[in-house]
Amino acid sequence: MSRVKYGPASRARRKKVSKMAKGQRAGRSKWHRVTMESVNKALAYGTRDRRAKKRDFRRLWILRISNACKGLGISYSKFIKDLKDAKVHLNRKILAEIAVNDKSAFKKLVDSVKPQK
Repeated sequence: MSRVKYGPASRARRKKVSKMAKGQRAGRSKWHRVTMESVNKALAYGTRDRRAKKRDFRRLWILRISNACKGLGISYSKFIKDLKDAKVHLNRKILAEIAVNDKSAFKKLVDSVKPQK
């Protein structure tokens, strides 16, 4: 009879990986080698997409602020510069929320930071 070394530890490792592969189809949840590849790829995608999500949301906020600014006759870049010059510390997430949900407050904000001529 052959000797098995580290049997319980190996089984525990395989169980941990197969638990992560739950819900995947066919061999991806059944065969250990395919399961390992599948789980590693999924973890890599998760890491990549958590970073991409931050970029995507910032892009969305900028787009919303830009569209609201265009409606009020000012460009996005000019608006952001005027905000910085007026020392208004609002991030793009909050500005986008105001631009979408409270148009009158956004108009007041734009009027308050516009340099008077």
